[in-house]
Amino acid sequence: MNMAEADNKLKGIRGKVVVSCQPVVAGPMDSTAIVISLGLAAEAGGASGLRIESIASVRSLRKLTTLPIIGIVKRSLPDSKVIITPLLKDVEGLAEAGADIIAYDATQRPRPVPTHRIVERIHECGALAMADCARIEDGRQALAEGAHILGTTLSGYAYLEAPENSPPDLNLIQEFAKMDIFVIAEGRIRTTIEAAEAISHGADAVVVGSAITRVEHITSWFSDAIAEAFESPVNIVKSL
Repeated sequence: MNMAEADNKLKGIRGKVVVSCQPVVAGPMDSTAIVISLGLAAEAGGASGLRIESIASVRSLRKLTTLPIIGIVKRSLPDSKVIITPLLKDVEGLAEAGADIIAYDATQRPRPVPTHRIVERIHECGALAMADCARIEDGRQALAEGAHILGTTLSGYAYLEAPENSPPDLNLIQEFAKMDIFVIAEGRIRTTIEAAEAISHGADAVVVGSAITRVEHITSWFSDAIAEAFESPVNIVKSL
């Protein structure tokens, strides 16, 4: 699939939100049935696409929605820190399950399969390749290897871990936008303002995950903010 064909397939998500439906691992919402419900609810709310983890969940949702699905497989490997779609069999399984786009860790850290082989296999399976990047060098290499999409997914996670409340990496979005390729902003986008800023900095689409689908994370944000405000010296407590 050439870039013109890829761009035509991506028109449906340009300028829109893609919802990542990935519950907290081992949390009370971590089940395929709930992932399906989250995906369908996101579609009802206006999502233009879904980012789904696991072959089983992709296969189940594919039967129920026509939205583009970005599929990933997450693995914990003993000899690599690469988690997102690290193996060729992951690519093959996601493609067979119906993923339109397959995202992979595009960093150049030690890994079981070189990124160029992952991209080649995605092409061979007839899907679009989304490079989950951490820095500009990842994007340049992914572009050279034939990725159709650059995502800022791993910025602040892969090489240098950013503080929990860090804002989205708008600089990386802006740099990727200069490369004449479809750019998806992803990572630490928690508010509508941040999503709009990502678009204004050159993103073609925005993936939002925790702020929509992870109840534990959302609750902790509100809990921490309220506790901090309540304990602040400027807080005025009315006498009863």
